[in-house]
Amino acid sequence: MASDTIQPDADSKARSGFLLALGAYLLWGLLPFYMKAVAHLPLIEVIAHRIVWSVPIAAAVLVWAGRTADFKAAIRSPRSIAMAALTATLISVNWAIYVWAISVDRTVETALGYYINPLVSIVVGALLLGEKLDRLQIAAVLLAAVAVAVLTVDAGKLPWVSLALAFSFAAYGFFRKTLPIGPSQGFLLEVLLLSVPALAYIVFLLVNGQDHFISSNGTDMALLIGCGPVTSVPLLLFAFGAKLLRLSTIGIMQYIAPTMVFLIAVLIFDEPFGTTQAIAFALIWAALAMYSWSMFRGREIRPVALAPK
Repeated sequence: MASDTIQPDADSKARSGFLLALGAYLLWGLLPFYMKAVAHLPLIEVIAHRIVWSVPIAAAVLVWAGRTADFKAAIRSPRSIAMAALTATLISVNWAIYVWAISVDRTVETALGYYINPLVSIVVGALLLGEKLDRLQIAAVLLAAVAVAVLTVDAGKLPWVSLALAFSFAAYGFFRKTLPIGPSQGFLLEVLLLSVPALAYIVFLLVNGQDHFISSNGTDMALLIGCGPVTSVPLLLFAFGAKLLRLSTIGIMQYIAPTMVFLIAVLIFDEPFGTTQAIAFALIWAALAMYSWSMFRGREIRPVALAPK
């Protein structure tokens, strides 16, 4: 009888977590369309508005969830503030590279970066946290390295956009784990810290008449305000959804967004995708299949609360 009453609740939570996480990944997958829409605007101004307009949404969700006590404790801790400043810097670098890459028609490289990211993360875990890698994980990392080498030889230079996105987000995830607060509280703390220079920059542009907010047309104003929801909503959906899902489920679902970005780049944005890129992506996909299989056969079956993307 006990199992009959508990199981439906567990199933309901898993279903809710899946739908929340799926919503987050679908929104991230569609994000290139929005970034294309703001590509005519200065990069730094877009990032500044992305930060500033995320603050009220993150704050409202935190109040609604009743998690303000943790946040108040965090802002009184110098260590938490310092670590949040570091993670905020890392995620803002990641955002800037992503927005810039899409604006200059390098969306395929952003997809590759987020495919590589989980493989970079397991290397970071092995090197910095002493986590042991099994044979499949080692083979996956080696395949990813071969893919990067193929692209490097073909282009005559490292695929820095993909690597910068992968490593900056892996570093963000690593340091984000040191914050003793949940994902939604941490996100609010990060954007609050970033909002100080961001708001100062927006005011500077407004005073000098160089802005694209008040001095421009209504469409640009709406697009800049919309940078907040398109940033914060999927992050918060993921933060709540991940708590209700197994790590192995999140591990598979994380490929939804880069796959959508890849298809949008090639089929809609008509970005070049030749034989070399096809070989590199095939190697990455094979590596991710190994990584996923290793995760599924492992013991990582507990619900998790991951850092926001």
